[in-house]
Amino acid sequence: MKQLLSRLALAVGLAAPVVLAHADDQVKRGEYLARAADCMACHTAPGGAPFAGGLPIISPFGTIYGTNITPSKEHGIGLYTDDEFFAALTEGKRRDGANLYPAMPYTSYHLMPRADSDAIHAYLKTIEPIERAAPVTRLSFPFNVRLGLMGWNMLYGKDVKLAPTEGKSEAFQRGQYMVEVLGHCGECHTPRGLPGAMQQDKRLTGGLLNGYLAPSLLANDLAARGWNHQDLSTFLKHGMSAQGTMFNEMFPVFHNSTQGLSDPDLAAMATFLLGDQPPVAKVLSETSLDAMSPSAQRGRQDYLNVCAGCHAPNGEGKPHIAVAMRGNTTLRLEDPRNLLRVIEDGIGEQQFTGFERMQPMPGFADKLNHQQLTDLLNYLRQGWGGQSSELAVSDVQKLQADAPPAEHKAH
Repeated sequence: MKQLLSRLALAVGLAAPVVLAHADDQVKRGEYLARAADCMACHTAPGGAPFAGGLPIISPFGTIYGTNITPSKEHGIGLYTDDEFFAALTEGKRRDGANLYPAMPYTSYHLMPRADSDAIHAYLKTIEPIERAAPVTRLSFPFNVRLGLMGWNMLYGKDVKLAPTEGKSEAFQRGQYMVEVLGHCGECHTPRGLPGAMQQDKRLTGGLLNGYLAPSLLANDLAARGWNHQDLSTFLKHGMSAQGTMFNEMFPVFHNSTQGLSDPDLAAMATFLLGDQPPVAKVLSETSLDAMSPSAQRGRQDYLNVCAGCHAPNGEGKPHIAVAMRGNTTLRLEDPRNLLRVIEDGIGEQQFTGFERMQPMPGFADKLNHQQLTDLLNYLRQGWGGQSSELAVSDVQKLQADAPPAEHKAH
């Protein structure tokens, strides 16, 4: 008997390091998956503790606050079992059975395998519990009736489906999972209908988000805006490339997620978006001033007055200070709203990988009248964006009227 107990003790002793190593590997894997799923961006308030909630998420139905997902038993997810966490992640079900609002992208996460959910949960259990309640979401009627989400979930909760990948490369298939499920890119880059559901027949063709356009991610549209595989991978890794820098809602995605992903995964995402045989990136030649419209010609002087000091007289930009206008992807968008918003609102200082920073860009909403703003937009779009059309003052005024209130603009 004593010999048997000794053998059992030896077996347990030998197995313990293996179990611990497995648990440690699961936590490390979960940390990476949580980064790929961009959990921190929505569950961390500006200046707040990581994952402690409180971020205001503006929706057409009201403001929804990111929840505390630290291991706090009172305010966070410390009491969640793996089953309950999986239900929250993939079905939008809270531990108490209530429905989560679909600002939580369970509509994309529902395709996540259980092993990945368990790994993310294992990681979240290891972070510091923050004993602080996130603000309570209070929407107006009827959007505050969570029971009504049962019908919404039946209709739209599992709408996201992965397209067949037969004959596609391993990189393409991995990229599909990274983009469509973990990265849930379609949640912002797909237009939504009246009930707030993604229009799956227009998947990744672009969507509006707090007055900005989350542009199309379709391969041909990316190539038309100058993207190739290398530049797109670089953009995801460093937040900047020859096409410009990440700003607005994409900057937190870079800061909390994509800069920490592996090079093979970033390359896989670019492969999925552009395809195994990507279309050729379009190269634009600059348009001479004489070939521009009268409005754009007038806009040249406005550019020299308010833009050239940082972006340089001929649009070449300044390293570490301001992006170039030449090749800038925002100028190539047929919809001018992002360019208009940036000119009016400005962009805060941004820190990218390494020592790379971009100084803050001031907004010029109070410095340019409607005609000057229209002229400047036409100059930028025709000169460096390959746009032949001309915006009228009325077009710009309409976009200004569509802008969200100041408190709703990007955090």
